[in-house]
Amino acid sequence: MPGALVVGPTGAIGARLVAALARRDGWTIHGLSRTAPPAPAPFTHLAADLLDAASVRAVLAQAPGITHVFYAARAAHGENGVEDVPANVAMLVNVVEAVEAAAPGLAHVHLVEGTKWYGLHLGPYRTPAAEDDPRHMPPNFYYDQEDSLAALQRGRPWSWSACRPNVVCDFDPARARNLTSILGAYGAICRELDVPFDFPGTDAGFATLTEVTDGELCAEAILWLSGLSHGVNRAFNVTNGDAFRWRTMWPGLAAMLGVRCGEPRNVRLAAWMADKEDVWARIVARHGLAPRPLSDMALWAFGDFVFRQDWDVLSNLTRLRQTGFAAGLDSATMFAAQLSAYRAAGLLPPA
Repeated sequence: MPGALVVGPTGAIGARLVAALARRDGWTIHGLSRTAPPAPAPFTHLAADLLDAASVRAVLAQAPGITHVFYAARAAHGENGVEDVPANVAMLVNVVEAVEAAAPGLAHVHLVEGTKWYGLHLGPYRTPAAEDDPRHMPPNFYYDQEDSLAALQRGRPWSWSACRPNVVCDFDPARARNLTSILGAYGAICRELDVPFDFPGTDAGFATLTEVTDGELCAEAILWLSGLSHGVNRAFNVTNGDAFRWRTMWPGLAAMLGVRCGEPRNVRLAAWMADKEDVWARIVARHGLAPRPLSDMALWAFGDFVFRQDWDVLSNLTRLRQTGFAAGLDSATMFAAQLSAYRAAGLLPPA
């Protein structure tokens, strides 16, 4: 019987991985994190500080049946890409070494990366980005993590893979760093104030190509890659498979949100939304929404990071397609479905 260890089981991708595994017969699922999930979850929780190697080794000794590790944890989150390299590497190494010691049947380790691998946070880069493109000037903790994982695997019977999604979008009420809820909250505020739904970025950013990744599609791709008998020990780009320009997506989003479509306006959401908590409170009261602060719905700095990319963001999916994974998703359809889910949950007002 296969046994999964999801590291970071309540995060953006970890939660979707747990759900995808739970839909499959025969899997035992463990989730490893410092704190327990806030509600009952379909996995056995293992509590450990990932930076404490002894703590990780002790808790994973209780799970000798692990065959697959899905690593979706992060030491810290920032939008500039200069994140804590030593801590992120140590956490991953501590987990892999502890699983190796406890689980003789370990078959595969999957590492969740992202398109910051290519330097999209630094400015224009070569597109469509291919997995073996040259690295940019470090630091980039993804580089160190993958190098460490490859070194740990060398000469071992297990294999590894990595995915590189871009802007994971989902219905995820616990996550403010989510483009769908940011768009929904921004649109609701525009409608409440009777102002156009302007694009919060530059003319150039409005016109460039970009892409996103649906959370459920990403989880399915990860499980697919983790079960392959070929193409192992490599990284794979994972996106919806379509590319779009905000200038063509924006009118449709405005229609979904029931607001007048605007035009590019070079503003930063983190500054312009700083005083809108009272506006959000009015929206919540008028529509009987769940009483949540605006900061729980939208991390505006992340919106600025996405909308202020004045260069193409595009990944080459050839390597993924060559494995036989053919799933894709129209991004406009994805946004519509996810916004509807937020409305149904009483977190966004009706359109």
